[in-house]
Amino acid sequence: MKIVWGRERTTVRDVYETLLERRKVAYTTVMTMMRILEEKGYLAKSAAEKAYVYTAAEPKERVVGGMVSEFLQRVFDGAAKPLLLHLVENREVSAKEMEEIAAMLKKSKGKR
Repeated sequence: MKIVWGRERTTVRDVYETLLERRKVAYTTVMTMMRILEEKGYLAKSAAEKAYVYTAAEPKERVVGGMVSEFLQRVFDGAAKPLLLHLVENREVSAKEMEEIAAMLKKSKGKR
């Protein structure tokens, strides 16, 4: 999705070649993932001259939110606390990020 968001329009070949710069990946894997993203409503597909052209069907914020919610539901039965504990315990959240989160929580409490 990051590659698609970075371009106005893209093809499976474009995404595949961009990914190849970072790591080895099969063309069919990219094609399958893009088909799944289209089925979930994250990508829109239109026919071009020789290939389908994909565009983001939803804004990045909405897609990320949906993916995180789906992940929380699938892995943690909808509970965010176990995920947050894992991130904190494994030092995947920096002290600065923790301060920012605390400030957001404090701000959101003031709005209630």
